[in-house]
Amino acid sequence: MSKHSKIGIKGEQIAANFLLNKGYSILHRNWRSGKKEIDIIAQKDDVVVIVEIKTRTNFDFGFPEEAVTRNKQAFLKSAAAAFIDNNPQYPIIRFDIISILMDESVVKEIVHFEEAFY
Repeated sequence: MSKHSKIGIKGEQIAANFLLNKGYSILHRNWRSGKKEIDIIAQKDDVVVIVEIKTRTNFDFGFPEEAVTRNKQAFLKSAAAAFIDNNPQYPIIRFDIISILMDESVVKEIVHFEEAFY
């Protein structure tokens, strides 16, 4: 497994723990429908939250959250529509981003952008 993949997996675990500590329930991790994938699908109260996690070890390519481009947002919206089609019991959804900056295995910064896009 590449270093990039290991960092991403570590970031997803950190984000899941972060959400659990904030009172969210984790419904799915790495939910897939065809080629569509959602990092984390969580729930808090009556809102289902589609969470994109971006983890970086430096700012060489900008802030982690800047990697969630309009194209990535459109992809996530399409994946969320597929999820809702299969799970109509969740009528209220929200799109969040969790941005993580790490140094080796130490979390330097974690930022949760609620309602990051629509």
